[in-house]
Amino acid sequence: MSEEVGKIERPQVEDFKEGRRIYIVPLIFSPSESQAELLQKVNNYWDQVEAHLTNLEVKLGSVNHVYHELVPVGGEAGAKVIEELNKGSYQIAKARLEKGAELQPIEDGELLIEFMDWSKCLAIGLQSQHAVMKVYQLYSETQKRKDEYTAKQIDETLKSGESGLVLMREGHQVQFPSDIQVFYVAPPGLDEVKRWLREPEVKAQGRSSKRSKRKSK
Repeated sequence: MSEEVGKIERPQVEDFKEGRRIYIVPLIFSPSESQAELLQKVNNYWDQVEAHLTNLEVKLGSVNHVYHELVPVGGEAGAKVIEELNKGSYQIAKARLEKGAELQPIEDGELLIEFMDWSKCLAIGLQSQHAVMKVYQLYSETQKRKDEYTAKQIDETLKSGESGLVLMREGHQVQFPSDIQVFYVAPPGLDEVKRWLREPEVKAQGRSSKRSKRKSK
């Protein structure tokens, strides 16, 4: 009998239990109470994250370290910062901290402040193109140093056989060490939130298209 060509054996759970692991959860911030529909979708997202993350922990190992973007301190002080910053991610982090996980800082305080300042400069809408390009260059350089610092902190604190929970915004450019296995937690609720946020823009584009068609007649 000839051998089956192209057969791919699925890796066993045990294959992922060796070495180091991180579970990456996209960071979504809670809206104001007035945005009830969006708030419900965001809360639903965090509920799904909890379920997916718990399932991963059962199969691969409980979280030993919690890492949260925009938080430059660890321990109880860091937990308080997360609570003030984002209720959703706080509940996810708190559940792991209560089971013995450690909150590790992945931000350098001064570097974080510099990054936020350049972000604000870009957000205000500068008039000079030269100024925009200069600020964006400084913003990009700071972001690179920030991402490198984050990767270094995780590399230095996550030991062999351990699992880390990383709560971080999408679009990051952090290059994790090659020996760390990365598991991305992205439940359906994430796309639901994205669609809700894109809907006003889609509707606006539709209205603009209709106006353009009327003018061309």
